[in-house]
Amino acid sequence: MLVSLALKRHRLLIAGFLAPFAAAGLVMLISAWAERWANGRFRVSVLTLGVTMVLASSIPFLIVVFLATRERRTHRISWSESLGLFFAIVSLVAPIFFLYGTIRIWLGMRHEAARNIPAPVFQARDLYGNNQRLVDHKGEVVLVNVWATWCGPCLAEMPKLDHLYQEHKNQGLIVFGLSDEDPATQRKALARQPVTYPLLTYDGQIPGFYRYVAGIPTTFVIDRRGILQSAFMGDETFEKLDTTAVSLLSGQP
Repeated sequence: MLVSLALKRHRLLIAGFLAPFAAAGLVMLISAWAERWANGRFRVSVLTLGVTMVLASSIPFLIVVFLATRERRTHRISWSESLGLFFAIVSLVAPIFFLYGTIRIWLGMRHEAARNIPAPVFQARDLYGNNQRLVDHKGEVVLVNVWATWCGPCLAEMPKLDHLYQEHKNQGLIVFGLSDEDPATQRKALARQPVTYPLLTYDGQIPGFYRYVAGIPTTFVIDRRGILQSAFMGDETFEKLDTTAVSLLSGQP
């Protein structure tokens, strides 16, 4: 009896405390379902999956709000009930986090799938303060490699990119490395893994097209006409990237 009364008295606090765990649990369940079924019976887009996660993980918060509304009708909200509401608000971090991540992935996939359209122009300073502009390389084949110093596959790919650049730069090949990290951080990586092609910073005008990618490393390929060709992701596709770059340099489609 006393336990039942205590649970009823503090149900808003208990529900609020459990809300973040419930939200995280719902996200995990949906992720497990998607991993099992998305490539089987159903076709689920990244955006649809993200919206579903957001809506489902918001349910615990809505339940707590409903309970608080009922409590407010009969008495003033106590400090314990206010604490429960606070915990419920914290549970909203899960859907907000996943919504942000989903939008980033969705945008990245759209950018990586873009081809046969004019490449968005950019200008940025490299590690030595030189201004690098895409428009200065009309008539050349340009590779824009999105990377990071903490990315192992990126560092493994860089010597291959540099070899490709050295071998074909006299034929009109340009390679840019683009990272959102500061110059000092990039220089430390450059000391361990030296390359001769320019590494760019975000100091300038970098369209979101190059900044928002689904994963790194990602390399955008721009032909001599300034038209986007296939984007390549990961070290396992480097041989295909090499073939594509050489083909575009020779004027082949």
